[in-house]
Amino acid sequence: MNNKSKNNLFKKISDEMFITSNVGRSARVHCGNYWEWFLEQSKNDMHVARKDANLLYKKFGVTYTITGGEIEKNKLLRNERIIPFDLIPRILSRNEWGKLEEGLIQRIYAINAFLQDAYHEGKIFSDGIIPPELIYQNSQFRHQMIGCNLPDNIYAHISGTDLIRNNDDNFYVLEDNLRVPSGISYMLENRKVMMRLFPDAFKRTKVAPIDHYPDLLLKHLKKTATRISDNPNVVILTPGQYNSAYFEHSYLANQMGIELVEGQDLFVVDNKVYMKTTSGSVRVDVIYRRLDDDFLDPLFFRPDSVLGVPGIFSAIKDRSVIICNAVGTGIADDKSVYPYVPDMIKYYLGEEPLLRNVKTFLCRNKRHKNYVLANLHKLVVKKVHGAGGVGMLVGPLAGKEELLKFKEAISNNPEGFIAQPLLALSTSPVFTSAGVVSRHVDLRSFTLHGKDNIIIPGGLTRVALKEASVVVNSSQGGGTKDTWVSWS
Repeated sequence: MNNKSKNNLFKKISDEMFITSNVGRSARVHCGNYWEWFLEQSKNDMHVARKDANLLYKKFGVTYTITGGEIEKNKLLRNERIIPFDLIPRILSRNEWGKLEEGLIQRIYAINAFLQDAYHEGKIFSDGIIPPELIYQNSQFRHQMIGCNLPDNIYAHISGTDLIRNNDDNFYVLEDNLRVPSGISYMLENRKVMMRLFPDAFKRTKVAPIDHYPDLLLKHLKKTATRISDNPNVVILTPGQYNSAYFEHSYLANQMGIELVEGQDLFVVDNKVYMKTTSGSVRVDVIYRRLDDDFLDPLFFRPDSVLGVPGIFSAIKDRSVIICNAVGTGIADDKSVYPYVPDMIKYYLGEEPLLRNVKTFLCRNKRHKNYVLANLHKLVVKKVHGAGGVGMLVGPLAGKEELLKFKEAISNNPEGFIAQPLLALSTSPVFTSAGVVSRHVDLRSFTLHGKDNIIIPGGLTRVALKEASVVVNSSQGGGTKDTWVSWS
């Protein structure tokens, strides 16, 4: 497919910074002050700043790791890269952000209510709202959690919600990330680099701060365990340096001033979790885990796991340690469960969803499957348990061979796939070697849920740096932007 054909995929694209009218193109009101500042900068200064940004990311070690299944000399191949960063921020108005906040808070309340129900009474299944087999046969369902009572019935303390903006200018939820949502470190470092490079730009626009997020996160984690201790001890549990998000694990531990631990650093006695230190053992009250359920406890889950802590699940059930997020939350961020979140909102809260889902076809449904197979060339197809944009089909951009490959895969395993229409993702200006161009973006927002709900104003904007691409994942050629919420 040539570039002209690709560009014709979307007849009307919503540009988030500019409005086009009969008299030309002008910056949106909340972007005006920034754009005035940008036009005052020389191209050479921006190119220098671009190089400086890359140097800063290398200096700070802001990387992500691509790991492959290839084995060379008994070692997993690792490809550590600097995440691409764009110099032009994505700017949202205060009003836009306020509407997003309301919708995100509503969504996380409903999801937590669903998780509590799924592992207890299961009323949503008996009432026919969600097919029970979708949950009970789900690979992320943990039968060990049935009847397990958690403090305040909260399963997802930290969530990352992926949002896109369509050509109708509305935000849509693309997916919920509840198990180990990542990206916070990149959000914080993007802001740090922007403030260092362009302090004058921040003087022109009143931007909501985000640098206090590590403090908010630590306070939030401590609040989950006030029944255990007056001053709860919090740690981050990592699988280790070979994990693709290890930079973030170490970064957050450093920013919060807490210990970064691996499974071998912890042990359990009398259903209590302790950390080994040079001065003896120390009680652990809260674990912000960045380790999947399967590897958490070899006594209850995968017996071959060397990454977890034997007996830790008993401590969790005993409520002598809090783990964030809870075991079993994966059923709520499964792509085949995602289409039912609006129904959860209506069922548990008695409200209409404030944020819409992207229309989704479940290939496990025979009618949906037949439609998808007949319209593969129009749709985006994703694996139910896929991540990072890997194994995804963008039908309008796919060749005949790729379409046939996916047709066969869906026919053989319909339960493993969902499909969605290719939406006209909004664009934002990007600074390149050739100048300013428009590229498609999405947004990952971060919600802290508990007695108090906190949504950091901004989040992580991911951008499809390749022309005409709608894939924003860093592993697939995407990059990031600083996200500003303008209070001007």
